Amino acid sequence: MLIKVSEATPLQLDYMVAYILGVADQWRFDAPFFWDGVPCIRDAGHDVRYSPSTDWSISGPIIEREGIEICRLNSGEWRGQLYVQELDKMYREYGPAPLIAAMRCYVVANWNHEVEIPEELKCQD
Repeated sequence: MLIKVSEATPLQLDYMVAYILGVADQWRFDAPFFWDGVPCIRDAGHDVRYSPSTDWSISGPIIEREGIEICRLNSGEWRGQLYVQELDKMYREYGPAPLIAAMRCYVVANWNHEVEIPEELKCQD
C-alpha cells in the first residue's frame, strides 16, 4: 500500500523508520503485535518495544546522528528539518509532536515522500 509520509499514523511511521534502519524484517505482524499498545520487533528471540515516533531512546540517537533540527511553530505544530550537504538539499516535515515531525523528516530524506508499506498496517493508528 502506497502512503504519504506526511499522512502516516505513528505506527506506520514506526514501520517506515524500521525499514530504513534494516529491522523491518523483525517487525511483529503476529500476536502479540503490541506490547502495552506499543509495536514490537523481534530482537535476539525477544519482543522489544519499537516506537521511534514516541520513544526518545530510539529516535534520539537518529536525530543526533542525522543532525535533524526540531522546532515548535507558532501554530503549535512541530517541524523537523534536515540539511543534506552532499545533495545541497533541505528536507522539512511537520507533525503534531516533535518526534513525529523528526521521524517524518528522516523518512523523507532517506526514502521518499510516498512509500510502500505492508497491507497489515493499513488501518492501524
